Amino acid sequence: MTIRRHNPPTVHSPAGRYSHVTVHPLGNGLKRVVLAGQVGLKPDGAIAGDLAAQIEQAWDNLLACLASERLGPEHLVKIVYFTTVSTPEALTLSREIRARKLGDIALSSTFLVIAGLAGPDYKVEIEGEAVGPE
Repeated sequence: MTIRRHNPPTVHSPAGRYSHVTVHPLGNGLKRVVLAGQVGLKPDGAIAGDLAAQIEQAWDNLLACLASERLGPEHLVKIVYFTTVSTPEALTLSREIRARKLGDIALSSTFLVIAGLAGPDYKVEIEGEAVGPE
């Protein structure tokens, strides 16, 4: 059982020496997939515009990483959502977009308001873990 790491071509290239997707075989035909925090960067490396656009893009990136392992949102077991925007409107917006991306899936989740992310223009980052068939 070998750990695999990769960067899907449908997601922006990593800014440093890391992988967007790490796959850990669990045995019995299952795998655990750890997804690096995804920000609002488009595949070409350009940052999405406002907060809503960055949330949309971060979710699209996270779901693209899942899809690279033939998994979907139903395989997510946990997400951690980081944001630098601490307004009630930002929380509402994030919940609305999450509901549109995940539907009725009620996975474990943590929502954190933090002082900053890796780049000064980043407003959101979403990391996740999933379990699914190998």
